[in-house]
This record gives sequence, C-alpha cells and structure tokens, in this order.
Amino acid sequence: MLHDAMWDDEFPHDPTICYLNHAAVAPWPKRAADAVSAFARENIHQGARDYPRWIQLEHRLRGQLQSLLNAPGKGDIALVKNTSEALSLVAMGLDWTEGDEVLISDQEFPSNRIPWQALEGRGVTVRQVNLDASDPEAALIAAMGPATRLLSISSVQYASGLRMDLERLGRACRERNILFCVDAIQSLGALPFDVQAIDCDFAMADGHKWLLGPEGLGVFYCRREARDRLKLTQFGWHMVEAMGDYDREDWTPASTARRFEPGSPNTLAQHALSASLELLLEVGIQRIQEALQQRTAYLLQSISSIPGARILSPSAPERRAGIVTFTISGCPNAWLFQQLKDGGIVCAERGGGIRWSPHFYTSQQVLDNALAILRNALQHYNRSR
Repeated sequence: MLHDAMWDDEFPHDPTICYLNHAAVAPWPKRAADAVSAFARENIHQGARDYPRWIQLEHRLRGQLQSLLNAPGKGDIALVKNTSEALSLVAMGLDWTEGDEVLISDQEFPSNRIPWQALEGRGVTVRQVNLDASDPEAALIAAMGPATRLLSISSVQYASGLRMDLERLGRACRERNILFCVDAIQSLGALPFDVQAIDCDFAMADGHKWLLGPEGLGVFYCRREARDRLKLTQFGWHMVEAMGDYDREDWTPASTARRFEPGSPNTLAQHALSASLELLLEVGIQRIQEALQQRTAYLLQSISSIPGARILSPSAPERRAGIVTFTISGCPNAWLFQQLKDGGIVCAERGGGIRWSPHFYTSQQVLDNALAILRNALQHYNRSR
C-alpha cells in the first residue's frame, strides 16, 4: 500500500485512535496547527501590526484554491464561511420565475437540499432524482425538461460515496442551457477536480473535510459569466471594488468573486487552511487519489470477507472516492457504531450503515487495527445472542 514516511510527522499517530472520519471533520496536519500557534503568538505580541502580510496570505490562499479547482483565475474564487453559505448565495441570488425547476438527487446532504427547498415559496419546484439506477447520470439527464433551470449535485454522495461523472452532467447542462452547480465537499482534496473540464457555473466546498482545514472557512467558485447573474444579498466594506478606501461615499461591487465576501475575513482559519493546502499540493492530488483508491479497495475487500457484511458503497474505481459504507446483517447499526467508537474508531453512522473514510496518509496499521476492532465487536455480538 502506498505510504510515504515523510508525511508521518504531519499526522502524529495516537495508538488509541483509528481515525476514519475525513468525510465528516478531519484532523489538521501539524503545519496547520503550527500556523495557528504562530498567528496567535503574533497577535499576543504585535496585534495587527502586520495586517498587510495577512492580506498577502489571503491572496496566496486564493491561488492555492484556484490551483485545486483549476479555476481560470484567482478572481473566480470567493472565501466563504461554509458550503451552505455558498449554495445559499446561488439559491437566493438567481432571479427565479414561478414554474422554474431545480434538479437535485435523492441522496443529497441537507446543505444541497434546503437552500433549494427554501425557494418553493417563490413557485420554484425542487425535484429529487433517484440515483439507485445503474446509470445515475442518465437518470438525472432524463429528468431535465423545459422548466429545468439548474442542476445541483454533489460530486460524491456523502453517505454512499457514489462518485458522479461530472463532465457528462456538465455537457448535458450546457446543451440544454441549464445552470450547473456542484457541491464538491466530498471530493475537493481527495480527487482531482476541474471546474473548466466539467464546465460548471458554480462549485463550493468547506475546508474541514478532505482539505484538512478548520471549520468556518470554505471556497465558492463562480464562473465569470455567471457572476453578474447573482443578485447580492450581503454587503459590507470587503465586497466593494475600492476596498480599503474607507472615505469614499460611492461604491460598486467588486468585479471579482470577492463581491460575495461582505465583511472581515476569518484570518485565523485562513492561516490554518493555507498551511493544509500547501501540504496537499506538495503531495499532489493525483497521488492522493491513488492512495485513497488503494485504501478503499483494501477496506472493501476486507469488510466483504466478513460474514453478513453488505457494502453500500460502489466498488468500481471510477465510482468510488474515499468513503466505504457498510452494514452487518442482523447487527444493529447503532449498537455496532457505539462498539466501534468505544474501541477507538472515529467514524460515522450514515446512509443506513457505518461509514469509514480514510485519507491518503492513513496507515496500513490503522486500517488493520480498525478491522480487528470490527471483527472483535461482531464476535462479542454473536456470543451474546
């Protein structure tokens, strides 16, 4: 299994924990914690004396995110609080007409469902398409009709780990003049992601999952041609073109995606996220994808060999990301989840099963320890019946 000891210092191993929860909230690498510690010390001794340097770090962060998304320019990147805020900027910003339709899937996390459902009072219909078919993209494309204004889909479904063919969906949307919005939180930092290749209008992700950053800071990509189509709903000093000219009475929104950032930035989180992205870019997203494919393949094979195991995640490499969700026949998920938690496995109960989500640095030892804890829990359950 792909493993590079040079990254071990970034993720000190606690032998009492098997961390398999990157699809929820990820640990920080050491350099992110160091960046926050240094920022805190700077604030104690100097306050905001070097604020211009913080602004430079903000520019650097935009460049890192531009690289991860393959956005045409830094100006296409907005720094937002989270994925939900970015999705709400799109949902509340577009000029809807009664009878318009939004397509989503029936497997979406609430962040990619509730903002669209909030439009129903304006006469917008939200249609949830079932993805259980052998060709989920075909089901989404078949659902597109004359009233369809926008398709919003997760790049990877949070519960099952189903990976979507975004290029195919992007082509279908462009052919039908439908806006294409992608919730990329379960793929950005785990898989290659290219907003130009998939031809999307909007993409968003939070920093606290596969990007290994803190909660409270995310990214919003908005295609340049779509920028003016979003009515602004938040205003402040940071979103104007002449940012920093505080005496100026007249103002216009920034021509870049900064127009979606109304007020003071989360400088603390920016220091952490930039450090984490530095690590991911050093490793390389292609290499990260290869490491995740190896780890998920190993878990899929190992868990499948357990009597009564049922895998809820896709097995085909092109359909999987970093998520492995499973159930054990006859064993209640809630009971098993608690046993795994008590045994030191950090994971989640999602989508009718137990969800494990390693990252590129997760060692063979952690995977084997987790599998041993799972087997021991099942032995205990069978003995107690």
